[in-house]
Amino acid sequence: MKFVVAGSGSRGDVEPCVAVGRELLRRGHDVRTAVPPHMLRFVESAGLTAVPYGRDSQAHLSDEDFVRITKNPLSAIHEPIEYVAQVSAEKSATLMSLTNGADLLLAGFNEQGLAANVAEYYGIPLVALHLFPERIWSSGWLFSLMTKVAEGAQRRELGLPEGAGPPPLSLEIQAYDELCLPGLTAEWADQGGRRPFVGALTLELPTDNDEKVLSWIAAGTPPIYFGFGSTPIASPGDTVAMISAACAQLGERALICSGPNDVTGNQHPDHVKVVRAVNHAAVFPACRAVVHHGGAGTTAAALRAGIPTLILFAVWLDQPLWAGAVTQLEVGFGRPFSETTVDTLVTDLSLILAPQYLTRAREVAAQMTKPAESLASAADLLEDTAQARAL
Repeated sequence: MKFVVAGSGSRGDVEPCVAVGRELLRRGHDVRTAVPPHMLRFVESAGLTAVPYGRDSQAHLSDEDFVRITKNPLSAIHEPIEYVAQVSAEKSATLMSLTNGADLLLAGFNEQGLAANVAEYYGIPLVALHLFPERIWSSGWLFSLMTKVAEGAQRRELGLPEGAGPPPLSLEIQAYDELCLPGLTAEWADQGGRRPFVGALTLELPTDNDEKVLSWIAAGTPPIYFGFGSTPIASPGDTVAMISAACAQLGERALICSGPNDVTGNQHPDHVKVVRAVNHAAVFPACRAVVHHGGAGTTAAALRAGIPTLILFAVWLDQPLWAGAVTQLEVGFGRPFSETTVDTLVTDLSLILAPQYLTRAREVAAQMTKPAESLASAADLLEDTAQARAL
């Protein structure tokens, strides 16, 4: 069978789509992926065929027109609407070409609108992949207006009936454990199994840093991991200094993953090691605790590793949600990154390093869905949905 996978955003948004796509490829299916240009190399490194889809999210930040209209959208509301319409038209054309002859279309975060129209045009199932409950996604009235206009234009271009939206999604896969957000099953009791939980979907790809990081860890006491995913930090040097000072007070070592943030010009003391990225699955089990931004993938990796978690979140999408989840699970807690200082970090680290958090973290890890099981469940659901359409 032929599957098309469309994803957008940062690596944390795209990786779950790629992970299940690779599992489908392993099972012998034809898998095509559409991702932002800056994600092409990453997707191809996982062994999948990929085409550029939409705009590079990092390029948006250097696009003078995009920055200008987002800073003051009401001054000329037609400009952001036209911008989104243009990008959506480009994405629609890509998706139409890629999906021709496909048996199923899988859409990741924030891609369901355009993908639904394409799936309706070709008469194939559309499956959504959610990294968090869709109801917490609030795009704001302006963005909703822009996407509504763009999707309406797409329907007219495709000759689909106006005034009526696309058919309901065939399936909405929840790529996280129900254990993390209890109560959703009861909330969705009338959905007829259309929102199954499969657990976090990850590639667990090795990095060039893993061996030397594990060697550094083995040479001393287990460190505390600090990472902020793909999140740009306004003052990365100051952040590293804050982490270094807090860990020095506590007599702890710090492993810092800088991500896209440049800290190459800084000198680091012996108790601090800074690298760009590591394989969470390989490194987390060797650490004492994990401190991170609250991304769904990093949260799941820490929970699976069975170590305490401190989430320093921005007020953005699911980050506060996962901070609340680790608090409810009693494996850690969170606070806004903007409120974090050396003193608060010392206090917070002292708390999560207490024995009760480690004990509870190990209990929760034993209940988490294993990575291979998550991938198998998601792929099974996609195969079953595509086969049901073919009957």
